[in-house]
Amino acid sequence: MARAIAAGELSAVEALEQSIACIVATDGRVNAFTAKTYARARTEAAAIDARRARGEALPPLAGVPYAVKNLFDIAGEVTLAGSKINRSHPPATEDAVLVHRMQAAGAVLVGALNMDEYAYGFTTENTHFGPCHNPHDTRRIAGGSSGGSAAAVAAGQVPLALGSDTNGSIRVPSSLCGVWGLKPTFGRLSRRGSYPFVHSIDHLGPFADSVEGLSLAYDALQFPDTLDPGCHALRVEPATPALGQGVEGLRVGILGGYFHEHATTPAREAVRLAAQALGTHEVVEWPDTALARAAAFIITASEGGSLHLPDLRRRAQDFEPLSVDRFIAGALQPAAWYLQAQRFRRAYRDKVNALFTQWDVLLAPATPVAAPLIGTEWLDINGQRQPCRPALGLLTQPISFAGCPVVAAPLWPEGTGGLPIGVQLIAAPWREDLALRAAAALQQVGVAGLKAAGC
Repeated sequence: MARAIAAGELSAVEALEQSIACIVATDGRVNAFTAKTYARARTEAAAIDARRARGEALPPLAGVPYAVKNLFDIAGEVTLAGSKINRSHPPATEDAVLVHRMQAAGAVLVGALNMDEYAYGFTTENTHFGPCHNPHDTRRIAGGSSGGSAAAVAAGQVPLALGSDTNGSIRVPSSLCGVWGLKPTFGRLSRRGSYPFVHSIDHLGPFADSVEGLSLAYDALQFPDTLDPGCHALRVEPATPALGQGVEGLRVGILGGYFHEHATTPAREAVRLAAQALGTHEVVEWPDTALARAAAFIITASEGGSLHLPDLRRRAQDFEPLSVDRFIAGALQPAAWYLQAQRFRRAYRDKVNALFTQWDVLLAPATPVAAPLIGTEWLDINGQRQPCRPALGLLTQPISFAGCPVVAAPLWPEGTGGLPIGVQLIAAPWREDLALRAAAALQQVGVAGLKAAGC
């Protein structure tokens, strides 16, 4: 789309109107959007066409429509973060930093997207705004907490979206909706202007309908933001040039043990297909996986509960019924638990980083199963009965706790009834280029990719 707009084969206004028509046609079934910014989008698209008419060089995403999870500030809109409570907040006075970055790259903002309240969930079964439906089967969840972001891309409403990932909130919906997603290195992208969930684990990142789109968006978003104390990137490191390099020389391994035991047969098959395409069969053990998940739970609950403690005391009845108990429990956790979990995390990251002295990319399923039906309470994972909502993050939580960058690649294994399951392509911190390089190889040979579920 960006190439066609730059070449004059398609105008930015035409691309936008196609996107709007798709949203109108599909969102009654999908429920991905909570706000539409069409007036702003038409102004932005017209400005791109005017620049092209003047003969100006266009930025890399000129005219490409996108939308953002509704925890990103959009000037003039209330930042809902999926909540009822935030509805009474004043509108944002300026855009989030990453929205600024997308606008500078020429992308056109069409709206804000559905999510789990305050990003605490893996299903986007939002009581206040209605559940987000999976475009491949609208009886099923889209995943969460960035469910609207993945569903909007899967439905063809937009080719790009932004979301957040604390314990799996980009990778889980990418897996269940069959789209590409990138959780960058912790601290790589600025979080300024986004509503927080867990400050010490939150990541922001893009979704896309292709690896090229994912990489272009990621490169546009990079920015060493000195005003965001959580942004640790010291320089911009473009990843798009790595896409054409293939996998020759890449040391690729398959995560076994915990990641095999907590994946159903179709999820294992997705990894097998990816491993075969990347030419590997070597199995690697990730350290202290179950402990890392437990520590991530403790930190998540504690920081989340603390953040919302004033509202929990005054307005508990206005919280999402599916998560309010977890927020309250987190607020009541002993400080010693939190401190111990953070101390463990330092040692854990050292062990994880040591793996990447021997490996460049590691493979694991993104979810144990394909998308469950909306309202599912329990999953059977290899004979073990697991609570559905937290179990969807079984395979993502330990990875984000280490801060590693991950591309979620959409695969379509047998045994799912035609539904996707994603594979995590995990690299060492600050090596997003390697994960994207492996992703491009999977796309090139046709093993991974988007299948249209809407427009």
